[in-house]
Amino acid sequence: MSDPQGMSIVVRVVTRWLFGLILIFGLAVALFGHVTPGGGFAGGTIVACAFVLAILAFGGSRGPGAAFARWASSLDATGALSFLVLAILGYTAGSFLHQWAARGELFTLGSTPSIVLLNLAILLKVGAGLFAGFIAVAVFEGAAGSEKGADA
Repeated sequence: MSDPQGMSIVVRVVTRWLFGLILIFGLAVALFGHVTPGGGFAGGTIVACAFVLAILAFGGSRGPGAAFARWASSLDATGALSFLVLAILGYTAGSFLHQWAARGELFTLGSTPSIVLLNLAILLKVGAGLFAGFIAVAVFEGAAGSEKGADA
């Protein structure tokens, strides 16, 4: 009872349950990266893993991973551009990457708002970039596998 465009129904159901939780965890790691271990890179890696899980469970043509695959390169560029814009905003405030937003209470999410925004930009860049790399490897491996089958 396995679908050729994905895995078994059990894997797909478990993926549906875990997908949102993994995304929320990755976002939390990025948001609170300035007060806890983590940050944009770790959060982006977790988010990319959620979409890799979706691609593996549902196949390349269905599920949330397929929709994200179409947008991966655009989101990667958007993350890089967002980081650059935030860095330039800091430059206009005094120096490159300078804290330009008002600080909140220490050890809270609002203690350094510009770092939170930078972490979100890095999350977008890393998550989309790693997922695009996974897609590229999967497509390359699929093409190499079909060439081997044609030679045999």
